[in-house]
Amino acid sequence: MAGKIILKKEAEKRLRSGHPWIFAGEIASEQVQEGPGAVVDVFSSAQKFWGRGYWNPQSQIRVRLLTRKDEPVNEDFFFRRIEQCWNYRKRIGYTENCRVVFAEADQLPGLIVDKFGDYMVIQTLSLGMDRWKATIAEALQHIVHPAGIYERNDAPVRELEGLPLVKGFLSAPFPTTFQIEENGLKFWVDIANGQKTGYFLDQHLNRQAIAPFVQDAEVLEAFCYTGSFTCHAAAAGATHITAIDASAEALRLARENARLNGLASRCSFLEANAFDILKQWAAEKRKFDVVILDPPAFAKSRQQMQSAITGYKEINLRALKMIRPGGFLITSSCTNLVPADVFLQIIQQAASDARRQIRQVLFHTQPPDHPIVWTIESTAYLKFLIVQVL
Repeated sequence: MAGKIILKKEAEKRLRSGHPWIFAGEIASEQVQEGPGAVVDVFSSAQKFWGRGYWNPQSQIRVRLLTRKDEPVNEDFFFRRIEQCWNYRKRIGYTENCRVVFAEADQLPGLIVDKFGDYMVIQTLSLGMDRWKATIAEALQHIVHPAGIYERNDAPVRELEGLPLVKGFLSAPFPTTFQIEENGLKFWVDIANGQKTGYFLDQHLNRQAIAPFVQDAEVLEAFCYTGSFTCHAAAAGATHITAIDASAEALRLARENARLNGLASRCSFLEANAFDILKQWAAEKRKFDVVILDPPAFAKSRQQMQSAITGYKEINLRALKMIRPGGFLITSSCTNLVPADVFLQIIQQAASDARRQIRQVLFHTQPPDHPIVWTIESTAYLKFLIVQVL
């Protein structure tokens, strides 16, 4: 028999909107005999069935709902859900390099699955989902037929769930560094050692969108990682790109990617702290036609939100000071705790402090293989903005 969770009445309004998380403070009663990760039934304060999900007493997110229906959560359940995910991606034309499962947005909280060509990378970021890892891998093999599957379960968030940090093969071994193609360019991807699952698929439309703004331009890119924006800028006709990152390994791949696409002659790579370089070059009055900023997330928790806002303002302020009149700032944030309206306010404040007038040219979010559920804020995380500096 499944365990039983009874909600406090005041928790029901938030959950009714569709959010799948139930926090410890929202629970009136827990009647669970199985251990952490067990599937439990959730009931309203009036004892009406609310849904079914997995339970972890070690986490502040006590229950993550998998379904609002009275249906069994078993191997068939996960096969059906993953098939639904794959059918959606096929329908929207995302089958080569794409996010196949986007956690809560795909009604599989705690599960990320990315596809790079013939290979797949999975992350089971919560205890309840981790218990189904073998079933998930089997379902992916059956439905998508990848050549191999690798797990990148070395994300620190797993420690909050009482899970170890691990990575390795969930299939027969295969080379973990390989090439993919995006927008007509080729890129090396390192799924074993790169950030997150090895490559940021969510920016592929935005990398394409920069083309008219970087043509015939001198470009500075900070936080260049493995050079995907850099290569897109060079391919679109930028005269020269100076690309900065603090990671020597990321820059090694960035140089390889530039060479792979025949673009190395117009790309310079510098290993340095982007904050320091932006501050120094702004003070030196260095000038560029375009500055691209694509930093990693600055905040992992609400306690870090103010420091994230400060960080975004600082780098954008420095960048705006370096852009020639008529040039463009191309700036991004993947911090889901900083919503779009706050991010736009940060850029406006940075422009005001830099004494530069700007106008918005383009604002994008993530592509459709990363769908957004309006009532689940964490699914709406990517902000991508291009402004002209007058």
